[in-house]
Amino acid sequence: MTAGDAVNSTAMSKSQIAYQWIKARIGDGTFSPGYRLVFGQIAQELGFSPVPVREAVRRLEAEGLVTYEHNIGAQVAMADESDYQHTMQTLALVEGYAAALAAPSLPAKALDTAKGINAELTACLDHFEPSRFTALNRDFHRALFGTCPNPQVLDLVDRGWNRLAGLRTSTFSFVPGRAHESVREHLKILDLFDRGAAAGEIEQAVREHRLATLDTFLAYQAGRHTQEGTASGDGKA
Repeated sequence: MTAGDAVNSTAMSKSQIAYQWIKARIGDGTFSPGYRLVFGQIAQELGFSPVPVREAVRRLEAEGLVTYEHNIGAQVAMADESDYQHTMQTLALVEGYAAALAAPSLPAKALDTAKGINAELTACLDHFEPSRFTALNRDFHRALFGTCPNPQVLDLVDRGWNRLAGLRTSTFSFVPGRAHESVREHLKILDLFDRGAAAGEIEQAVREHRLATLDTFLAYQAGRHTQEGTASGDGKA
């Protein structure tokens, strides 16, 4: 839904339109975790007063999609730290294994596709868009593990990726530097496939790649908690 569509709609209240408009942008990553929701800016884009936007944000807050902090305002909720950590740890195991199983019979076309996607990812670094980078990143990995001959392992990988999407987070959104590191790690993984490296070596590389993203996320969260603790302490008499 565009702002124009929202304004022209007569079937929903302005609050409902604002709710769906904001929720859609949270869902597709346009409004990433930690993104500040400025009522006036959103209202101006939709052509509304801030009142229905405020009502929509309150509804999203009740659903856990938005948080409200004193002196900061409304923000897109961060991922649940433990849930994200557990999902990434599990995905590191099953995706690494899926890639190792797929490697011996990976079609040359699939490897070429992965290389092409990584080139697109590299191009994205100059004009960084977290949502596009995240989508391309998933396509890159899918090209390498998608031909895994074990359907149960493949199902577990798909579940992990879907769970990450459900958590509405991407480390690339708030730590863009991780994107540069990720592209370089992709090149190393592609080299392993190119030279027919042992399955165990491929599995380990993919696993470490996934865990490196998790480590970046945890380091960011630790720094954020420290800053919040410091701010809280500064506010005490």
